[in-house]
Amino acid sequence: MIDDIKADAKTRMEKSIESLKGQMAKIRTGRAHPSLLDNISVSYYGAATPLNQVGNVTVQDSRTLAVTVFDKSMIQAVEKAIMSSDLGLNPNSAGTVIRIPLPPLTEERRKDLIKVVRGEAESGRIAIRNIRRDANSDFKSLLKEKEISEDEERNAVDDIQKLTDTFIKNVDELLKVKEAELLEI
Repeated sequence: MIDDIKADAKTRMEKSIESLKGQMAKIRTGRAHPSLLDNISVSYYGAATPLNQVGNVTVQDSRTLAVTVFDKSMIQAVEKAIMSSDLGLNPNSAGTVIRIPLPPLTEERRKDLIKVVRGEAESGRIAIRNIRRDANSDFKSLLKEKEISEDEERNAVDDIQKLTDTFIKNVDELLKVKEAELLEI
């Protein structure tokens, strides 16, 4: 019973870390990365379709993304979707390929992005602490129902705290790496 709760907490914490990695990947650094365009939807025959289902997104060089559109008639719609996104990008089309040069980040923009990254990291920490709280309340309810002893409950709470500390440390490492990436010129 205790092991099930611990395993569930560990799985949920791992999912929180994966989610945080995904959120941080979307935050733009100086380098081009295909995941920058993941949130863009294109109007494809009246239906909002993710950009990666309408075309192939690749990295041409460190500051340029290329989108190869599957359907030539969609080129203008894709360009319009990229321009209207909040990323501040100006695509250039050449045949079936749309090139998207990424402007260099200003120092002010880098500082803003660092604030955003720190906010994401704090959200990750909060999610992990909430998982710890849920597990601890499960242990307390087992103790109330006399299914486990006080010693077992105390040991389980200590184990969950160690697990929480490990995952919080992972969040801090992710934050440190992303901050270094953003400050890199």
